Amino acid sequence: MGIEEIILDKPGKKMFLLGNEAVVRGFIEGGGRIAATYPGTPSSEIGNTLFKVAREAGIYFEFSTNEKVALEVAHAASVSGLRSIVFMKHVGLNVAADSFMSTAYTGVRGGFIVLSADDPSMYSSQNEQDNRTYARFAKIPLLEPRNPDEIRRMVKYAFEISEKHKIPVMIRTTTRISHMRGIVEFENIVKSKDKGYFEKSPNQFVPVPQNARRLHKELLEKQNGIKEDSESSPFNIIIKNNGKFGAITSSAASNYLIDVVKKYDLPIDILSIGFSHPLPEKMIRDFIKNYEVVFVVEELEPLMEKDIILIKEKYGIKTKIIGKDGDIFTPLYEYNPNRVRKFLFKHLDIKDDKKVVQVEDIPLPSRPPVLCPGCPHRATYFSVNKVLRKYHKKDTIFPSDIGCYTLGIQPPFNTADMILSMGSSIGLANGFSKSTDQPVVAFIGDSTFFHAGVPALINAQHNRNHFILFVLDNETTAMTGHQPHPGIPVDGLGRKAPRVSIEEIAKGIGIDFVKVVDPYDLKETQKVFDEALKHEGVSVIVARRECSLLRDARMRKEGKWITYEINQEKCTQCRICIDQFACPAIFVDEDGKIKIDEILCDGCGVCVDVCPFKAIEVRK
Repeated sequence: MGIEEIILDKPGKKMFLLGNEAVVRGFIEGGGRIAATYPGTPSSEIGNTLFKVAREAGIYFEFSTNEKVALEVAHAASVSGLRSIVFMKHVGLNVAADSFMSTAYTGVRGGFIVLSADDPSMYSSQNEQDNRTYARFAKIPLLEPRNPDEIRRMVKYAFEISEKHKIPVMIRTTTRISHMRGIVEFENIVKSKDKGYFEKSPNQFVPVPQNARRLHKELLEKQNGIKEDSESSPFNIIIKNNGKFGAITSSAASNYLIDVVKKYDLPIDILSIGFSHPLPEKMIRDFIKNYEVVFVVEELEPLMEKDIILIKEKYGIKTKIIGKDGDIFTPLYEYNPNRVRKFLFKHLDIKDDKKVVQVEDIPLPSRPPVLCPGCPHRATYFSVNKVLRKYHKKDTIFPSDIGCYTLGIQPPFNTADMILSMGSSIGLANGFSKSTDQPVVAFIGDSTFFHAGVPALINAQHNRNHFILFVLDNETTAMTGHQPHPGIPVDGLGRKAPRVSIEEIAKGIGIDFVKVVDPYDLKETQKVFDEALKHEGVSVIVARRECSLLRDARMRKEGKWITYEINQEKCTQCRICIDQFACPAIFVDEDGKIKIDEILCDGCGVCVDVCPFKAIEVRK
């Protein structure tokens, strides 16, 4: 039955789950009713799992147009008395922050969880921000799980804390916690009402200045009660090792610390904190006073370290606190056991003669990500560059965006000159249009267009800007795992839904040059782009062709699978297919012959039109 078993009311049942999947189990056990998100790695599997099981579990789930909308959907459910969750990757909370900050003032009725999945080392992100700062900023409780079963229990606990103090609770995971697997043992599922009822209370839920001043005071008054819960939280644990030294840690870093201390039998007692804001001040005070030295092991910013130093000074404790040492522990990148070992050995003055080889110690060849074979974006970039070469427009500016198509930054396409955030390509195009005379060609994906592109496009039309926008529509949210968005006729519960047309939105705001092309049709794409270059004002070209991974699955299912090969008698070694098209299925063998890898080729056939000598044919 697979992941669908996650909804079963079978206490004692065990499943081997991802941290993200454990979030769903905790939500179900805790009586959660409304969930919303905009997909973003490393939180994506939470939504993917809910997409499969929500209807059967009696949960409403949606992929919202962006994180701000998702937060507002979930918060509305909470103030109607239902338990709800909104989840996103760390930069998604930036998008939701305006409303997020106000939810701390207005408070909640049903339990309300805001889950931020941070990405130390930026495996799939444009920055490495530490979202623990958001909990401090908003003055709300923060929980940091260490493993999948703890995530399950923590989600239920967060609902209780949220309802007790009438406040949102933030759960912060990281890439390691989200994507680690572990045994999760089921408990009873709490039965809860299916529908809420919103009792009006403008004094609470309308934070005009008069109300907001009072609400801020009430928020501050809640802090003492929250601090008491932090002190007694079952997620703050002390691990005794008859230690001469102490260490305080949280999240994924606590797993590495515990493993290293145990493996090398180090004399370090550990305080691992799961309820990390507000910090359990008295617990920390009573812990650190027992040691001459206490290490702080936390990824990214030294937030706990600074607070622990303040606690030490407040109580006149002489203990030396060692955290970010500017050498091994810095605010850069995620930790690992090897990094923790080096730090502890250095400060314990232990000769590091353990020949432990880590991947990070081995020089590996660079392996930059590439667009998949058959990706329609490759065909679009090929056409754009071919037309621009014809007009010698080497100074064209390419604002790009967040998605698979960001890989246009790679040679030979070089079609990404600047990226800031979701939807920024159109906003930047507005600015470049006003500040330079250079041609501007912006790229944005279909899901990103709905997320944050529409306001910037309205701005462009209203202010009479001049640039070309390619909406690269592969009919899915591809990079994060093929989730639906408003441009396809399926919603977050897998039901049929109205499709919102990108081209009709563009026409609806008054843009008069709106064309739809199939990027596999190189001649038509180049013809339309050529026309757009001659058009004054904003031009929108929707390059629509389904994601090659979805196409491949469909073609195999339909029995229409074909691949291509190069006729060596016709091939002139012009290398256009290599140097300008750069499909990873096309390669040069040891004899210098250009060939197509039958395993990698997905049969899109675009290379047939790329080759000017018709040397590429269907493999027989």
